[in-house]
Amino acid sequence: MRLAELGVAAQRVASARMTRMALAGASPSARDRREFNGMVVEKQVAFVESWAAMWTEAWQLQARLALSWMTGAPSPARQAQMLQAGLDRIAARGLAPVQRRVRANARRLRG
Repeated sequence: MRLAELGVAAQRVASARMTRMALAGASPSARDRREFNGMVVEKQVAFVESWAAMWTEAWQLQARLALSWMTGAPSPARQAQMLQAGLDRIAARGLAPVQRRVRANARRLRG
């Protein structure tokens, strides 16, 4: 999912949930309470999964860079390419758990 799609889907999820909160008022049903509690927990879980995925990818990038220096110093241009590709992978791995949840919530709340 691209960032623009993520933004649109996240807005739809937030809109559906805010509408549900407004309609529930001061007396939310058991189903509403489960949804509202789930909103908090899923963010915490996604954060931990994102952090772990980014940490793992950063560690692997560091190992790849160190290995490349030990086996013969790569050119500055090649070092920059390796670093940029690694940073892109770190960002992608970090967004993946968020994207999965947003996509699943958008499908679930649409119906």
